[in-house]
Amino acid sequence: MSRYKYKVCFLGDTAVGKTSIITRLMYNKFDSNYQATVGADFLTKSFKLNQNYIKLQLWDTAGQEKFRSLMPSYIRNSSAAIIVYDITNRESFNSIDYWIEDIRNERGDEAIIYLVGNKTDDPNNRLISIEELEKKAKQNNCNFLETSAKVDHNVNLLFEKLCTSLVSKFPNQIIESNPQEIEKPKEKVISLPNNSDNSPQKESKTQNNCFCVI
Repeated sequence: MSRYKYKVCFLGDTAVGKTSIITRLMYNKFDSNYQATVGADFLTKSFKLNQNYIKLQLWDTAGQEKFRSLMPSYIRNSSAAIIVYDITNRESFNSIDYWIEDIRNERGDEAIIYLVGNKTDDPNNRLISIEELEKKAKQNNCNFLETSAKVDHNVNLLFEKLCTSLVSKFPNQIIESNPQEIEKPKEKVISLPNNSDNSPQKESKTQNNCFCVI
């Protein structure tokens, strides 16, 4: 049994759903009245993938232009970056190139990058097809997925894929921890709404693998 720890940075324009995805993961809830993130929020979550325990440090960054100068400090030392855009907002999709540039400038090709199209619950207003996302991902050597934080579509799957990618690329990033601390982590939550509600997380299973949020 191995225990891993990774830093993951969430990037993307304002109002694309970065905080919503994290809140869905952490508390299995959705709130349509989020306030814009200021600077960055930091929290942790632990997972069990097969016989591995994986602890992610999640950095939820602000999407406003005035905070762009702070991004390098948040990206620094990240093992992975998740770039979120809104499938109903063409501008947020076009901004992917700028976010990738920020990551490459700071981390080169070291960081794993996931491109995530959020808000699939609104198909009537879709402006970016899954084919466009796939093309963008291939052009930039990134992973990709579509989600909906609102209806809990593919959120667990995103983190399952991310954890698998992290352990595969960084197999030596093992930490020594108290097993009880890993199984019942003390989550540090900053500036996320309604953080007193720590609802049980859903379990997602795939063939020959067990992935659960703990």
